[in-house]
Amino acid sequence: MTTEEVPMQDPAQGLESAVAVVGMSGRFPGARDLESYWANLRDGVCSLATFTEKELLADGTDAAELDNPAYVCAQGRIPDADRFEADLFGFTRAEAAALDPQHRVLLETAWSALEDAGYAPLDAPSRTGVYVGGSPTEHALAAGTDPALAASIGALQVRILTDREFLAPWISYRLGLEGPSMTVQTACSTSLTAVHLAVQALLLGECDTALAGGVAIGSVRRQGYVHYQGGIFSPDGRCRPFDEKAAGTVPGSGVGVLVLRRLEDALADGDPVRAVIRGTAVTNDGSGKVGFTAPGVDQQSAAITEAWAAAGLEPSAAQYVEAHGTGTELGDRIELEAASAAFAGGDGIGLGSVKSNIGHADAAAGAAALIKTILMLEHATLAPTVDVTSPLAALQESPLRLVTEAEEWPSRAGLPRLAGVTSVGIGGTNVHVVVQEAPERPSPAGTATHSAADAAHPLVLPLSARTEPQLAALADRLARRLREADAPSLTDVAHTLRTGRVRLPVRAYVVAGTREEAADRLTTTAGGRRDTTTDPLGEAWVMGEEVTWPALGGDVRRVQLPTYPFAGESYGALTLLRPAAQEPHEEAATDVAAPAPETELGHKVSELVIEALDLNSAADLAQTYFEAGGDSLTAVHLAGRLRDELGIDVPIQLFLEPITLKDMTTSICEIKQNGAADDALDALLSEFEAES
Repeated sequence: MTTEEVPMQDPAQGLESAVAVVGMSGRFPGARDLESYWANLRDGVCSLATFTEKELLADGTDAAELDNPAYVCAQGRIPDADRFEADLFGFTRAEAAALDPQHRVLLETAWSALEDAGYAPLDAPSRTGVYVGGSPTEHALAAGTDPALAASIGALQVRILTDREFLAPWISYRLGLEGPSMTVQTACSTSLTAVHLAVQALLLGECDTALAGGVAIGSVRRQGYVHYQGGIFSPDGRCRPFDEKAAGTVPGSGVGVLVLRRLEDALADGDPVRAVIRGTAVTNDGSGKVGFTAPGVDQQSAAITEAWAAAGLEPSAAQYVEAHGTGTELGDRIELEAASAAFAGGDGIGLGSVKSNIGHADAAAGAAALIKTILMLEHATLAPTVDVTSPLAALQESPLRLVTEAEEWPSRAGLPRLAGVTSVGIGGTNVHVVVQEAPERPSPAGTATHSAADAAHPLVLPLSARTEPQLAALADRLARRLREADAPSLTDVAHTLRTGRVRLPVRAYVVAGTREEAADRLTTTAGGRRDTTTDPLGEAWVMGEEVTWPALGGDVRRVQLPTYPFAGESYGALTLLRPAAQEPHEEAATDVAAPAPETELGHKVSELVIEALDLNSAADLAQTYFEAGGDSLTAVHLAGRLRDELGIDVPIQLFLEPITLKDMTTSICEIKQNGAADDALDALLSEFEAES
C-alpha cells in the first residue's frame, strides 16, 4: 500500500492518550526468555513438542489412553514450570509446594518484566497496578479436592495458594505494589483484556504504572490430548492458521507480562520504551452467533474499528495484524471475514498467528501475540506463520495477506510502523490493541554522544544474586550484552544496575571505563576469578553494606539489561492421577466385591447420572463421563445432587477418571457404604464461616 493510499494523519496526534510498553518478560514453548522466543519466531520454528510413549507413561498417562488411535502425543509445553525460587518471594517450603505452579511462574515473570523496564522489583514506582489472569490447572483442582492438604495447612490457605483469582493479589503483596490489583478472566482473550483494562486505568489516572498479562500452566506433566471429529483440537499435533488444511489448534502453555506507563511519563522519566499502545477496545458477541462457544463476525469487526478510532487512526494505516488464529475451520473463517471488513480500506496488510509456533496458550495467548508483535516492531521484521502450505482462498479477496516467510517490515513516510493484535475468548469477548513502534529515543540535551562506549571516568558496576552460580550466570549474560553492537552506554548500564535491581546477598562488582573493558572483567567474574581493580564503595558493596551510590551526572536513563537468572528447585505439582494401586484392572483383581449397580442405591445413582447427562438409558453407562458429554460444570451439579439427595460426598476427581459411567456409579456406591467422603468442601466452608 502506498503512502498516498493511506489517509494521512499526524503521527503525533493522539499520543497524549498513548501508553508505553517499557518492559516485558515471558516464557513460551521452546523459549525460556524473549530473546530465544524472538529467534524461534524469526526463524519460523514450530515449538510444539511431540512426546514418545515412554515419556507420556513416565508422566502418568494411562496406557489404555495411548492405545486410542485418536490420542495425539503433542503439546505446547514449558519445561521446568514446577521450579520456583521460594525464598526470593518469602514463601516457606510448605507454602511453595502448595502454591500453584501457575502462580510461581507468574511471580517470577512479573519480577523479570520490572527489571526489563529498569525498575527494582521490590522498589517499583508508586501506584503500580496489576491486571493479570490465568487458566484452570490440574494442581488447583487436585488441591481443592485433597482433604489431607486442607487438614495440613488449612482449607482457606489451600484456596489462596491455588485459586487463580489470587494471581494478581499475590504479585501485589510480594512485590509491594499498591495500585489496583485485579485478576481478569475472559477465557482465551484474558491477557489482552488485562492489557486493555490496564491501559484504561492508566489513562483514567487510577495508577501510574501497570503490570498486565496472563499465564497458562494447565499441568506441568507431559501429556497429549484426544482428537474428536468436529472438535477444536488438531488431529496431527500441528496448528495451521488460515490454511485450507487447518483442522484445529494444539493445547499450549505460556506466561507473559508487560510493564505499561503513560507515554509522556515514560519519556520524562527516561524509561526504555519498547512500543506504544495507541488504542484498545473490547466487545462481546452477545447472542449474534450460532452458539455460545462460536465466534461472531460483527463484534469482532467492531472491536477492531473501535480500537483504531480510539487511536485516532484509520484501520487502513495498519501494516500487520496478529490474529487470534486458532487454526479451526469455523474460527479462522469468521475471524478472516471480520478482519477483512474492518481493514477494508487497506491493501496487502500482513496477517499471522503465533499459535502456529506455540499452540493455544489459553489465558496467555493474547500476551504471547502482543509480545510477538512488539518484537517484530523492534526488529523491523515480520515473522512467518509456520506449517501453512495452502492459504485460505478467501485471502485472495481480502485486504490481508498471510505472512509465511520472514520479511523486512518497511518504514514509510508520514506514518510509523503500526499493527493490530486481536484476541477472541470463548463466550464472545473480543479484544483488539493498536500497537506502534517506539519513538526514537533522543539523546539528552548536551550529550550528543550519549551512546558512546566510554564513560567520563571508570564506573563501578554492582551485581548481586542469591547464589554464586547465579551471580556467575548474571555476569556472563551482562558481558555478552555489552559486547553486542547496540549495547547501551556504560553510564546508563551503571545507573540501571545501581537503581534497577534488588540488593541480594551474594555480591560482586567490576570497575571499568568502557563497555569492552567491562565485558572482559565481567567474564573474569563469571569464571569465578576476582578482578584486581578495586574500589572502596565496591568493597563495601561486597561486604553487604548499604551503599549510597554517587550521582552519575547528566541525564542518565534506564536501559534493558539481562534480568535475574532464576534457578529455583522443583516443588512439584499436585495431580489428579490415581496411584497405580487404584487402577481399575487392579481393583477388579481384588477379592472385595463391589456393590452392584442393580441395588436400590445403585439404581438411584444411575438415575441421577442418566438425568444429569441427558442419556437415553442404562445402556449408555458404558461410556466414560467425558464421552457422554460431561464437563466440569455438570460434575459440580451432579456432585451437589448426590450430596443433597443421597447424602454421598463425591470427590470431583472421580468424574475425571477414565472409567465407564457404570464403574463410576459403583465407586459412588462404595463411598456411601464405606462412609468415605471427600470433605475438602466442608473444611473450606467451615474455615470461611470461622473467618466471618
